[in-house]
Amino acid sequence: MPQGVLGFQYEEDAGGSSLTGLAGLPIVLDMAVASGLADAIQSNLKVRRRGDWQDPATVMALVLMNLAGGDCVSDLSTLGADAGLARLITEAGICGVPRAERRQHKLAIRRKLKGGKAKAVPSPSSVFRYLRAFHDEGQEALRQPGKAFIPTPNEHLLGLYRVNASLVAQLQRTNPSAIATLDQDATLVECHKQAALFSYKKFRAYQPLNVWWAEHQAVLHSEFRDGNVPAGYQGLRVLIDALDQLPRGVEQVRYRSDSAGYEVELIRYLAEGRHPRFGRIEFAISADVTAEFRKAALETPDKDWHRLVRTDGDQQIKTEQEFAEVCYVPQWAGYSKNGPPYRFLALREPMQGDLPGIEPAQRELPFQTITTDEGQRYKLFAVVTNRTDVPGDELIWWHRERCGRSEHAHDIMKNDLAGGQLPSDLFGANAAWWAIMLLAFNLLALLKRVALPQQWATKRLKAIRFSVFAIPGRVLTHARRLVVRLANSHPALELLIEARRAILNWARGPTPTASSP
Repeated sequence: MPQGVLGFQYEEDAGGSSLTGLAGLPIVLDMAVASGLADAIQSNLKVRRRGDWQDPATVMALVLMNLAGGDCVSDLSTLGADAGLARLITEAGICGVPRAERRQHKLAIRRKLKGGKAKAVPSPSSVFRYLRAFHDEGQEALRQPGKAFIPTPNEHLLGLYRVNASLVAQLQRTNPSAIATLDQDATLVECHKQAALFSYKKFRAYQPLNVWWAEHQAVLHSEFRDGNVPAGYQGLRVLIDALDQLPRGVEQVRYRSDSAGYEVELIRYLAEGRHPRFGRIEFAISADVTAEFRKAALETPDKDWHRLVRTDGDQQIKTEQEFAEVCYVPQWAGYSKNGPPYRFLALREPMQGDLPGIEPAQRELPFQTITTDEGQRYKLFAVVTNRTDVPGDELIWWHRERCGRSEHAHDIMKNDLAGGQLPSDLFGANAAWWAIMLLAFNLLALLKRVALPQQWATKRLKAIRFSVFAIPGRVLTHARRLVVRLANSHPALELLIEARRAILNWARGPTPTASSP
């Protein structure tokens, strides 16, 4: 009986051939071992120390699932059903057990493979039990209705943070930078679970606060939060945690944020040089447009306003926006005569006239406005900085760079990776899921930096997944060697071979010293 319209049939391969549709994914395992990620998991996590599914095996299975395209725990079953990938994971020795036990474990797996009883990745039920270990019921008992609350992470979750810090240190080793430009921003992860709380956008969500390292295009640190926790709540503490995770070689830190970072304590901490390692930290933060600031902007003479010019290649394109330094000193900035200097920049953009039939009072605008004596209405924005030696337009464009890659990264976390599909009603389990997703994100950043050609540096994950990871192949043993065979003349063959060589050379190479970019 025909199966469909076209003239082909689907049949089961009864011969048990080790075919795989993910022949390129094992280079991720190469990178995980070369970077010390697997060892870092073993050293910093103590959730499971015995059995087949110890910490490295479970975490690496979730990392592989993220990069392969899965977005929920049940997708591990699909990953484990790939016979060729299962054989590679087990026989290549990436079993997530201590090195001393690896040989015996591999022999046991081979015997199970012959009997059809072996699994290359843990079952979904095993992973759900694993994720529960990151949840702390004691912290949940401290919640108070209607109040923002951030549970203190337990030791297991702190272990995941340390694992991520070790991975970021490998990025620094690969391309040392003496400057760390940090962008701090939150992102909403919409969720329909009853345990999720309503966000400021009126839907249930969680709201992780991320610290992005611009020079390495990686997430330095992230704190998982409920959706009702404001982005600016305890932002200084999160930033200090991120600063403590910066690897050796970083000498100077710069900071950028939207208005969520406009906290007096945070601003003064940066400007007054309170951090014991980095001292004064340069920053640019979107400031609140208060009534006093609007008044200062209106009192600024027209001659002090300058057109903001955008550079596009060799062209200079004038925008409609204008900027000016305004004479504005809020009470907190003038607290001490010997305090650090602050600059306040105003940006204004002309608004179109009102539409017929719509009264101004009927509109709720997401920005502040001012109206000049001539009747011209402007959108008004503000930036505060302690960078006194940078021209205003240059500083504005530098501040706006935070809206590029970091927000693009949020999209990848939630859509290309599994960060947008949280698995549990338990806060700690979801926090661990998010942290493991970030390991996959940063491991991919390291893989692109070390192993892939330069043209892949800006490629999105879905392009890498299609052209590099999702390659059909056959896994077999030949002359006592484990071999992955691709189709004849497949364009990915040379790429995968060169990628593995690059990883090997990187792992054997000397550790470079940090230098300024």
